[in-house]
Amino acid sequence: MPDLHNEKKAIADLLNAMVKLNLPSFNVQINRIDEKVSIFDVLRKRYVILTPEEWVRQHFLNYLIEHLGYPRALIKVEGGLTFNTLRKRSDIVVYSRLGQPWMVVECKAPDVRLNQRIIEQASTYNRTLKAKYIVITNGIAHICCEVDWSLNKTVVLAKLPDFDIPET
Repeated sequence: MPDLHNEKKAIADLLNAMVKLNLPSFNVQINRIDEKVSIFDVLRKRYVILTPEEWVRQHFLNYLIEHLGYPRALIKVEGGLTFNTLRKRSDIVVYSRLGQPWMVVECKAPDVRLNQRIIEQASTYNRTLKAKYIVITNGIAHICCEVDWSLNKTVVLAKLPDFDIPET
């Protein structure tokens, strides 16, 4: 029988060792399942393996929902998509109230430097989704771009857009 005190201490030590992100902290739910540390995903309503990328994804989801007011019901995590013949998984997709992809978010581990290659990766995924916004984040830096599909032009924004924009 595992020692509950030691288990809680091990989880607390792990949380203290996680990289501090440039995102609001929140009350994360961590558990050890089959010897693997997991974090509770509020959208999937289950524990998922805690990786550095998942640490960023859960913090970014919390930021979108709790701090920016993006509707939880319009956010999908790890949705499948096809580009050419390749099957890919988008980290986060935010949908418009009309059910169209509105923002695609690519999450990277905190030690991954955001660069042009990562922007191009997210843009490639977005060719299928055709979302108006592309965000890449490593939890420390965040880049948000607005895509103008009619002009085939992408502009970097100073901040994430408000969700309560009128639908067109």
